[in-house]
Amino acid sequence: MYITTTIPYVNARPHLGFALEIVQADVLARHHRRRGEPVRFQTGTDDNSLKNVLAAEAAGVPVRELVDRNAAAFEGLRGPLDLSFDAFVRTSSHPGHRAGVERLWRATAHDLYRRHYEGLYCVGCEAFYQEEPCPEGHPEPLRRVSEENWFFRLSRYREPLLDLIRSGTPAIEPVSRRNEVLAFLESGLEDISVSRSAERSRGWGIPVPGDPGQVVYVWWDALANYITALDGDDYGRWWEREPRKLHLMGKGVIRFHAVYWPAMLLSAGLPLPTRIFVHDYVTAGGRKISKSGGATADPVALSAAYGVDAVRWWLLREVPRVGDADFTEERLIARADEDLANGAGNLVNRVVTMVHRFRDGRVPDARPEPLEAAGRAGERVHEALEAFDFRRAAAAVQAIVEEANQYVERTRPWKQDPGGRDASLATLVHACRELAVQLEPFLPTAARRVAAAVREEDGRLPRPAPLFPRLGGG
Repeated sequence: MYITTTIPYVNARPHLGFALEIVQADVLARHHRRRGEPVRFQTGTDDNSLKNVLAAEAAGVPVRELVDRNAAAFEGLRGPLDLSFDAFVRTSSHPGHRAGVERLWRATAHDLYRRHYEGLYCVGCEAFYQEEPCPEGHPEPLRRVSEENWFFRLSRYREPLLDLIRSGTPAIEPVSRRNEVLAFLESGLEDISVSRSAERSRGWGIPVPGDPGQVVYVWWDALANYITALDGDDYGRWWEREPRKLHLMGKGVIRFHAVYWPAMLLSAGLPLPTRIFVHDYVTAGGRKISKSGGATADPVALSAAYGVDAVRWWLLREVPRVGDADFTEERLIARADEDLANGAGNLVNRVVTMVHRFRDGRVPDARPEPLEAAGRAGERVHEALEAFDFRRAAAAVQAIVEEANQYVERTRPWKQDPGGRDASLATLVHACRELAVQLEPFLPTAARRVAAAVREEDGRLPRPAPLFPRLGGG
């Protein structure tokens, strides 16, 4: 499976909204690797944006300095968010990107032409709109731009795209987003501008082949990363022959990924992505979280304050498959304390403590009783992740904890005879081990701690120790 995230602008440091997307992609990558499937998980940064140029000007630093610094912050999410991406692509410095964009441009030359254009331009979206305000809520007023650009004959691909999306290539989920794309196509397509003047772009970006007075439009440039980052044999392996090519993205960029990008690929005679999953937004106080203004939430700072487990768990356990999720630190703390400290951590410590109390740390050699949540967790997690329902998948893992804690209260091992107690303890240790297995894609570091807590060394379990801190105090 080839799993990609969008590549964000680097006009500022990362925020929690992008953390949602990259953590979702990481869960999918870890899950499919665990199933023995080949996976390439790719992310990166969109360096060649006018937003980046303007941010550098506002900061009084060279564009390259700002881009390098902020791109490093995005790549640096690997540690604070416990990520496992295989490739990180920067559009201003990846050795194959510029040449790949130029190849794609030439491959679509039959659909490219120059003409004068005038319209309202949103720097925040790097897109033209017919009227104000910007649908994404960027506060800057739209700018009227008048210049001659290169255009792509998007209108030529309306019917082919309608046929393909109706047939499920690419399959767009949730269905409401598929319907949104179909409605957009059915309303008609106009050709789109795919270059900007080098003067307005301050010379930053990839020059149009054969026309150095123009630079390639940042979205054309950025979308190409999904194939330009595939060096040598990787292109054939992961784009031409891979049957599962998945793009994850936020709802604000669906038109670019589900209409413009497939049309570009059709024009070039290249394969299309097979699935597109569109998530909604993480908000704060009901407002979309943004890098450059308004509501903010720094995932690195949150991870430093509360731990990576708490941050990942909130994103996976609280954000619905459809609909925005409003973030507060209080909600993060409450969820971590309820599920991790009081739930999983308390369960594992109770079980290990009882094994030491009654068995001197030795796990009974008894047949575990079947617990429904533990027995079916793997199946339920897979079904939920196939549907991109991360909250339901995380709930299937949490169900192991809930059922095992209920089992403790029902059987009360400390009151059983030795034979019954051995069966109960064997059942609980087995449930904790299954918890570690199923938790791994969601909280990989925590899963290793849980696994170590119920792993025998020299015939005994380690002494019980806290696995998750209580964040709320008390």
